[in-house]
Parts: sequence; structure tokens; C-alpha cells
Amino acid sequence: MRLANVTGVGTGRDEHSGQDVIVVFVTHLVPRDRLRDADVVPDTLEGVPVRVLAIGEVDAHNGGA
Repeated sequence: MRLANVTGVGTGRDEHSGQDVIVVFVTHLVPRDRLRDADVVPDTLEGVPVRVLAIGEVDAHNGGA
């Protein structure tokens, strides 16, 4: 997803219902009314519920050395 504030996308299970969901990781939560329409994460994708999870800034780390 090339949306403002989105850092990654994955799959998971809703912690309350146990239903499969798409998880969209964002740096921080922004109220929907403060986003451009083009940057709003949809509630569902191809019928699968979407959950937005704020995880902060993401930095790559060298796993070696």
C-alpha cells in the first residue's frame, strides 16, 4: 500500500473475534477526517476486514556483525 503513514502490511487474526484480517501498520494513528481521501485505509479489502496498527517509525537493522 502506498498510502501516507503506512509502513507495512501483513495478515493476522482479530484478537476478539478470531477472524482472519489484513493488518496495516502505520507510524501513528491519524483521524480519518484529517487524511486525504486517497490516504484512507479501507475497512475491507476483497471482503477481508482490515485492522490498522500504529507501530511507530520502522528502521532497518543489520542482523549480522
